[in-house]
Amino acid sequence: MGASSMTPIPAGTRLGPYEIVALIGAGGMGQVDRARHPRLDLAAPDFFRRPIRRAVTVLLCAACLNLPAPSQTSQPPQKLPADLTEVALEELMNIEITSVAKREQKLSDAPAAVYVLTKEDIRRSGATSIAEALRMVPGLQVARINANVWAISSRGFAARYSNKMLVLVDGRSVYTPTFSGVFWDVQDMMLEDIDRIEVIRGPGGTLWGANAVNGVINIISKHAKDTQGGLVSAGGGSEEEGFGGLRYGGKVGSRAHYRVYSKYFQRDALLTETGQPAADGWHAARGGFRADWEPAEGHSITMLGDLYGQREGQIASRYSLRPPFTENAEDQVRASGGNLLTRWRQLSDNGSETALQFYYDRYRRSESVYGERRHTVDLDFQHRRTLGSRHDLLWGLGYRFTSDRITESAVIRIHTPSRGDQLFSAFLQDEIPLLTDRLFLTFGSKFEHNDYTGLEVQPSVQLLWRLRPRHTAWGSISRAVRTPSRGEDGIQYGFAALPGPVGIPILVTLTGDGRFRSEHLRAQELGYRLQATRRLSLDLASFYNAYNKLISAEPGAPSLVPSPPPLHLAVPAYLENKLRGETYGGEISAAWLPVERWKLAGGYAGLRMQFRLSPDSTTASFFSSQLESQERQSPRHQLHLRSYFDFTRTLQLDTAVYHVGSVSGLAIPSYTRLDLRVGWHPVERLDLSLGLQNLLDARHPEFVSESLHPKSSEVGRSAYGKITWRF
Repeated sequence: MGASSMTPIPAGTRLGPYEIVALIGAGGMGQVDRARHPRLDLAAPDFFRRPIRRAVTVLLCAACLNLPAPSQTSQPPQKLPADLTEVALEELMNIEITSVAKREQKLSDAPAAVYVLTKEDIRRSGATSIAEALRMVPGLQVARINANVWAISSRGFAARYSNKMLVLVDGRSVYTPTFSGVFWDVQDMMLEDIDRIEVIRGPGGTLWGANAVNGVINIISKHAKDTQGGLVSAGGGSEEEGFGGLRYGGKVGSRAHYRVYSKYFQRDALLTETGQPAADGWHAARGGFRADWEPAEGHSITMLGDLYGQREGQIASRYSLRPPFTENAEDQVRASGGNLLTRWRQLSDNGSETALQFYYDRYRRSESVYGERRHTVDLDFQHRRTLGSRHDLLWGLGYRFTSDRITESAVIRIHTPSRGDQLFSAFLQDEIPLLTDRLFLTFGSKFEHNDYTGLEVQPSVQLLWRLRPRHTAWGSISRAVRTPSRGEDGIQYGFAALPGPVGIPILVTLTGDGRFRSEHLRAQELGYRLQATRRLSLDLASFYNAYNKLISAEPGAPSLVPSPPPLHLAVPAYLENKLRGETYGGEISAAWLPVERWKLAGGYAGLRMQFRLSPDSTTASFFSSQLESQERQSPRHQLHLRSYFDFTRTLQLDTAVYHVGSVSGLAIPSYTRLDLRVGWHPVERLDLSLGLQNLLDARHPEFVSESLHPKSSEVGRSAYGKITWRF
């Protein structure tokens, strides 16, 4: 230990939870040998002293509460989720999932690279948002651009608006048709209400349609029956300056259950390259409900909805046609919206199943670059039945209408400010057992008609082979498409402004004028699952993806333009499909229970990407280098290891280490991140936790925005305390 005015703790001294928390609050964790651990400067006043003491104050005050015992007539409190270290891993492999086949099936029987984050994984991760929880999924790249913007993708193609990943919340698509991406800042709910997050790495277009090219993320909330009683959570710290949530669930009669919730948070800004606050702090409020009703045997009706509003800061690099041509300025983003979903299901005595789903979504977003209002109506029908003894047939129909109004700015010009688009779809899938209970063939296709490219067909063939009771192999061949977005048909984007000859500035623009068509993928995958013992499981997946007609920027003829002033040389580039390439790699995930109170889980992902322009491309060298660097905008290696350890039934220590390889195309070095969580629930109703995040670096960048807006920030150390009380 380094020199300190504190009395050293004798070796072998056993500390209880009060002593551990008090030691941390007093700065005891700052007594680190910095000569041996130069990066662990945990005693820095700007990191630990103030946020830790704030967090410890919350925890100690909560621990001192004298909670009354429940009366004999009151409803018993909802118990904490079952500890996964007490559950055999073979039971986890039998978790029921729905994203791969649009029906319930065991995880071990899914012919796809699928990973499930359980509610206990999320709780013990210490994550405070859905985006941060996704770091635990092998094969996903989760990179923070600033305090409120993430780049999340699967198997490459990371960007703020990663357009090859479909994201669903309880079966409702949440991508924005403007950019075919996801606003991760508004994908939120009480984390305690999430049942699981199912992640498919690889194509899912046969069932889910266009944009499910490289993966599907399906966030599934708990049934209202599982959230009865009340829950209050609150906390605060350094980055998480303050947050709180309230949820209450009840029932009407014996067949109807409901819950309502509200939550609020305020998050501090990240850091600039010089270590100063980046002016990208934000706050948000949200509320909603879920109701589940079983009016008769075999029938169920689900209704859920949300309302939200938030304000975010960011630093934007904006171009100008006058010196200095590029300048930074603070900006405010305002976002609000709401959604309503209704789903009816019927399970017949003969095993057939019918489902009808309707949802409505609206949102409004405004910032200096652009503003958008959007309304979406979606109707989906599906039916499943068995034909004879060999066919498990699933088919469905869908319709979606979305309308928008986009506000232009000096950076974005809109050819058609308001537009409405329709999408008609149908799918058919059949599962056939080739060898009873051992070999299964699944084939099908999605048929979609959109207003940009007309009819698109996305077939797939999957084969699953149960080699032995605990050994499963699978393979698949799929075709998927990424259809054009609103931003690629009718929007001109100011890309850069540069000084030109004889004092005439140059404006480079990217224009989507209808030339861009759908991007195509042919994917081949192989996987193997092994339940080696009751305490050890392995899951391996490999892939080879061939992409055709990827987006490229083809130069047009320069011209002198007087508007906007001053007179400048306009250098246009048009969005077309003259880039192609291949990606290949694999992922491995494992879980191990060394002893009953200790669980280890981890994963590794390797990725290679190669791109080339079509022979007929006339892309200038500037755009060529930008596009071809796509193969260097995703890390080649990602590794993570998580440890869940129960000291006692009430005291837990959870550790997570993430290593992300360098991203040379964005000049981002590799980094290793260490997160810790200490959890303590002294009584059944009360759960206290202390989260410490990104402990190995004072700060590091994770991604650089592909555009001038917003400017990227760096992730620093943070700490928070949280209290959760169930009643």
